[in-house]
Parts: sequence; structure tokens; C-alpha cells
Amino acid sequence: MRGRSVWHGLVLAAALICGGLPTAGQAQDLGTVQSQILVLDIEALFNGTQAGQRMTRDYHAERERLIANNRRIEAELRAEELALTKKRPTVTPAEFRDLADAFDAKVRGIRQDNEREALDLERRREVAPVQLMRLAEPVLVQIMRDAGGMVILDHRQVLLRADVIDITDLAIAGVDEAIGDGTGLIGEAPTPEPDAPEKAPKDAPQVSPDAEQPETPDPGAAQD
Repeated sequence: MRGRSVWHGLVLAAALICGGLPTAGQAQDLGTVQSQILVLDIEALFNGTQAGQRMTRDYHAERERLIANNRRIEAELRAEELALTKKRPTVTPAEFRDLADAFDAKVRGIRQDNEREALDLERRREVAPVQLMRLAEPVLVQIMRDAGGMVILDHRQVLLRADVIDITDLAIAGVDEAIGDGTGLIGEAPTPEPDAPEKAPKDAPQVSPDAEQPETPDPGAAQD
């Protein structure tokens, strides 16, 4: 998942906070959360928060909508292709060529529309963790202040852990309290317009890996 690689490179440092941070000795007593070096499982933060879970549900719902739409439009195109093939004996070669060219242009247009729609969906999936991280930053900064921390590291960047505190669960609870499921703030899945032109998600592996492209009738076959 490309969005994960974005998360894994993010580090919140003490320099983000104006005026500096209290030292470990000055920090409030928060039980086990008391360390200058804090670690965070960023993937778990996204998957564990209400906002991250809602964005994941929205992505899968939109993906399923595209797949269902793909199957329906594919069936319609195949029926149109069959009807065009049956019409071949009743028209001249030139007329059939024009009909076949129009059908081919229609299929190519549908494919291009699908590719744009599928790419848009994947882009929204990729930026979702970044959007959540931006809203989570104040929560993480406050946790760092309270813990007397000087840096928050991605837990995957830490090879050895000595006197290092994992704040993932605390961060999840804080983000949930601060933004809930993030409705109105991040990752809203678009609602398709009722009158919008229908688009068949074809030739887009992210949406429907098993989709097949209808074949365009061969105009030259009419001359046989």
C-alpha cells in the first residue's frame, strides 16, 4: 500500500513545538508514559482510529460500487456488440464499418473514463493517511509535551528499544476524542450524481482485475 510508505517516513520532532518542550524531569507524571523518546505505530494509528476505519470503509464501498458498475456496463456492451454483429448481413460494408467504428470509440471512451475514476479512487486512498496525520498532529504534540518527550519515531525505524515508550494506544484514544470518525474533515467518499453519465470501470486492476474488454466487430468481415 503506497499510502503506508508515506506514513513510515513521518517523524514528529521537538522542533515542531514553539518554545521548546519540558525535560523528562519537568513532565507530568503519566505513569508509564514518561520518556524523551517515544515511538508510534503509524499504521496501527490509522487502522485503530474511528476516522481511519471510516475512510477504509468508504474506500471499499466505492470500490465495490465501481466493480458492480463495471459488470453491468460490460454486459450491456457485450449485448450491443452481439446486436451489431447480427446486423452485419443487413447493411452495406461501409455502413457496418461506420457502426463498428462508433462502437469502438464508445468502448475506448468508457475505458478512459474508468481509468480516471479508478485512479481518483486510488489517490484518495493514498492521501487518506496523510490527511489523518495532519489532524492527529496536535494530539501527538500534546502527548509529547505531557510525556516530556523530545521526539516521536515511527516504531519501524527503531531497531533497539531501551527506555522507549510506545504511545500508539494513547494516540488512538486522543485522536478519537479529538475528531471522532472525521466526518466533514477528511476522506469523504463522493456520492455519485443520479444523472451523471454511467462509467464502466474497465482495464483498471485496482478496481476489477478480471474485467475483459469487449471486442470490436471487424468491419472487414462484412466484405466476406
